[in-house]
Amino acid sequence: MNERLAAKLTGRILIVAQTPIALEGGWTVEAADTPVEGAEQLRHCEFDAVVLEGSAEAWLAEEALEELDRAQSRLFRVPVVILRHECNAAEAVRYVRSGAHDVAANVTELHGLVEAAVDHYRAQRDGNQDSIETWRRHLVGTSRAMVRTTEVIQLIASRRSTVLITGETGTGKEMVAKALHLASPRASQPMVAVNCTALPENLLEAELFGHVKGAFTGAIQHRVGRFEQAHRGTLFLDEVGDLPLDIQTKLLRVLQEREFQRVGSSETVRVDVRVVAATNVDLVERIRAGRFREDLYYRLNVVPISTPPLRERLEDIPGLVAHFIAKIAHQENISPRRISPEALARLASYSWPGNVRQLENAVEMAMALCGDREILHPSDFALPLTAPLKTWPGASPSVAVPDAGLDFEQTVGRIERQILEQALRKAHGNKTAAAGMLRLKRTTLAAKLKSLEAVA
Repeated sequence: MNERLAAKLTGRILIVAQTPIALEGGWTVEAADTPVEGAEQLRHCEFDAVVLEGSAEAWLAEEALEELDRAQSRLFRVPVVILRHECNAAEAVRYVRSGAHDVAANVTELHGLVEAAVDHYRAQRDGNQDSIETWRRHLVGTSRAMVRTTEVIQLIASRRSTVLITGETGTGKEMVAKALHLASPRASQPMVAVNCTALPENLLEAELFGHVKGAFTGAIQHRVGRFEQAHRGTLFLDEVGDLPLDIQTKLLRVLQEREFQRVGSSETVRVDVRVVAATNVDLVERIRAGRFREDLYYRLNVVPISTPPLRERLEDIPGLVAHFIAKIAHQENISPRRISPEALARLASYSWPGNVRQLENAVEMAMALCGDREILHPSDFALPLTAPLKTWPGASPSVAVPDAGLDFEQTVGRIERQILEQALRKAHGNKTAAAGMLRLKRTTLAAKLKSLEAVA
């Protein structure tokens, strides 16, 4: 082993396993028989990564993961790599949502994943931004939601699994799709984007699948569709919830068979395409209304990613503002500006109905209005008059107390139930993901749900 590789593999690894695991390289390895023992070692020693064997379901019980979570509750969490033989994509995503950095299917694969996890951990710990991959630069923020999104992308990037990105307008769904494409082996191939609402219904099929000369009035020449353009790359279907039902049927067949026919042709065209879809509507509600095919929903929703509204990740605003200032300064060829603490506080107290897109527009306007000043002031941000965030310190309470009074326990219980139900809907029933949204432990969320069911 040369000196450079030996230096790279220097580090402390904790292996929590029922059976011994031999890890290649020059790592300093400590072993623990149970997750509880491993958590105890994490409390007293510094490690660069943890390997957790997941060969048995009991090994990944709620209590075991809670112990690891408790031991990792510091600024830069030690990455946990799960070793799970014959792990499928759905299980791997579940582990990542539970807090794992990555999942190895065998011991051979484990070595490379541990090395990558250590590199990522050290880059975070040391603030070495130059070591962060290009795709990560599309995902600005350090909130829990953004960390989870980054972890899921890192896990599924190399797979062909279809991804459904959901979230309100302006939350950055296309940025997540771009990051996923750039993180994948398809990064050197094209990412083709289609806005499903931007084209008339009668042109959508030809746009997606192409057509031959004479297929319809105006088809004066052969045309390659977006699926063929994205061959060996990624096809991004934005606002997929607005697709007409007949196009949904054809899309379902393409996702199942990876083949289609151009409009006006009987020739079958086969493609190797990864499909990433996005929507700002509730597809489950559209299924109930008969406006979206249920089988297509499940075919698209293999790996779900939810982009939270900006009001739910206020801690990301300083980083986003700095990112947009640098981006706009580069585009306009001007010197970057700084933002005053008062202006930043004003931005953090606003509700942002237009989400990240609205924030970017506000920063661009402020930089245009400030002239030659180097510092952006609150007056440079002409935000519309809307109600401030209820969660911001000093805001008025969201529940008014009537003169006749109210039942405190009943009212709080009703609000708590609404919050939990909303989180579960957004997480598509995944309790681990819902707990993450609410900054709760999984066991706490489960206990709250049980107590609410008991009084229902």
